[in-house]
Parts: sequence; structure tokens; C-alpha cells
Amino acid sequence: MRIMFLLALSALGFSMTNQNSIKVSIAGFAQGTTYHITYYAPDSNVVKKNVDSLLNSIDSSLSIYKPYSLISLFNQSEKGLKINEHFVNVVNKSLETFTATKGLFDITIAPLVYAWGFGARKNNALPDSAAVASLRQCVNSNFLHLQGNFLGKDKPCVQVDVNGIAQGYSVDVVAAFLEAHNIYNYVVEIGGEIRVKGKKNDGSMMKIGIEAPVENELDPEIIQHILEIDSGAVTTSGNYRKYFESEGKKITHLIDPRTGYSVQNEMISVTVYATDAITADAYDNALMLMGVDSALNFVNNRKDLAAYMIYKRKNGTVADTATAAFYRLLKK
Repeated sequence: MRIMFLLALSALGFSMTNQNSIKVSIAGFAQGTTYHITYYAPDSNVVKKNVDSLLNSIDSSLSIYKPYSLISLFNQSEKGLKINEHFVNVVNKSLETFTATKGLFDITIAPLVYAWGFGARKNNALPDSAAVASLRQCVNSNFLHLQGNFLGKDKPCVQVDVNGIAQGYSVDVVAAFLEAHNIYNYVVEIGGEIRVKGKKNDGSMMKIGIEAPVENELDPEIIQHILEIDSGAVTTSGNYRKYFESEGKKITHLIDPRTGYSVQNEMISVTVYATDAITADAYDNALMLMGVDSALNFVNNRKDLAAYMIYKRKNGTVADTATAAFYRLLKK
């Protein structure tokens, strides 16, 4: 399942909506995916090159696909290294989420992600139980220590992968950049992660569509629900796009750090609403690992989150549920 902003977006477009403001649309490619931005302001003082520059600077810190990035250098280091503001911000949020989820969200999962054929490095053979057990000795965010701008690690084998939180952080960075340029009515979307503030020039709420899950990317998109919000962020995690099958089992990119294996539960997708995108993005994968009942209980005990879940019943049929706070966001 993906989420999408329900406005026509072009590569770079301007249209007058009233005498005091224009609608500006920007789109491009970054972080292995696409991005779309729409904002309403008196002039177009933020343009595509500004956004591309911001996203490139984040990639230079956090992209595991770039050998020169800070995260790649950290993963190659013996004891750690000094990191920059982007990396510090993401690590701080990651460690906070690790604690809150009792270890379900763990950025040191990287060795297991790679071993199962996902992420920056692909393996020709899947790991056996002995390999998984060995790699698990390198996976635990308690092995990380952030002191000022130095990120240390207890073992040389500890490696981090922040793909489960970096796009949400990137959305927030772009949103902050817009606000620094006095733009307070906008939608920022990167790879399906969305942050909204303000309203359209006609006073109507921003609308975000939630797609029904599809197995084949060529299948037509079906909007299952529509959210109407004027602030906050929405992200989605699912297990139906990034996966392969082995010995009759579905192996997804969602690896459970407690076991070292791909999660095998009833969850199909989770959509999370939070004040900012880094928070929503951090929790959506963890909720997938929890399963429906535990995830609902977890979110209901927090005032800063709302969630919508699609899952399979024991009889194989598909169902959905949501927290009360999420239902209140749905278009009536």
C-alpha cells in the first residue's frame, strides 16, 4: 500500500489561485525514488535546485548506497567516527524509538538485512541458522554510543542502516526549509512519505489518499481511504512489494531483530500519522513486526500516534482496522 497526495503534480508548474498567492509544484528523483512538493505562496522562492541540493546533502550523510557517505564510513570503521547534524538527528530518534519499541526498531539490523538479500549488498545464498545466529551477535542498538557528534560502537561488526527512518527525516528537512522561506501551506512527499501543513488557497483541507495493497505494481491503483489534514505526517510500511519466496515462505525486507528472520505474521501494511515524518516513519516498521493486537495497544497508549492497519485473518480473508484517532482523520 502506498499513500499519495491527491493533487495533480508536474515537474515544475505554477498556477494562479488568487491575487495573493500561486501554487507551485516541484518533482524530481532522489534517494532511489521520486519526490513531489506542492506549496502555496506569494512567489516561487523555493525551486527544484534548492530541494535537490538539500536531498543530496542528506544522501552524503545517510545513504548506504554511496561508498563515500558518513554512514558507509561508519560501517567500515572499527570503533566509530564523528558524524554531522543529519546523522546525529537520525541516530537520536532511532535510539529513542529502539527504547520505546523494546528493540523492535533497530538500525543495527544492517548485517541481517544484507544477508537476506536486501539493502546495499546482495548475497547469492540465503543465510542458514548458524549464519543468522552469528550475525545477531552484531545487532543491538545498545552497542551504539552517541557522545556529542561522535558515534561509537562496541564491536567492529556493528553496522547501521537508516532506510527505515531516513526518508521521513528528509521530508521533515524539506518542510523546515520551506518554512524558513516563509512558506506555511505545503505538502512534501518523498517515496510515499508525506508531510502536510496549512490549506489550499480555497481554504479546503489537504487530501491524502491511501491505496489498497496490490501484489503487482502494474495493477491499477485503488484509493481505499482519504485523509483530510492541515498538519502532520503520514507514512506507510508494507510487506507486499519488497519480498521474494524461498521454500514456500515469503521473505520480506522486514527483518525481526529478535529472531534474525523475516517477520511472519498477519500484517499486510501499516499507515501511521504523527506530528512529523521522522516519527511516523520510525514507528511504521516496528508496528508491522508487532502484529495487529499488540500494534493497536501500543498506538492507543500514545497520544502522538494514530495508525491504520491492513491484515489477513486466520481464514485468509483481508481485513482492516484503525485506532480511534486515525478514524477521526478520515474524510467524512
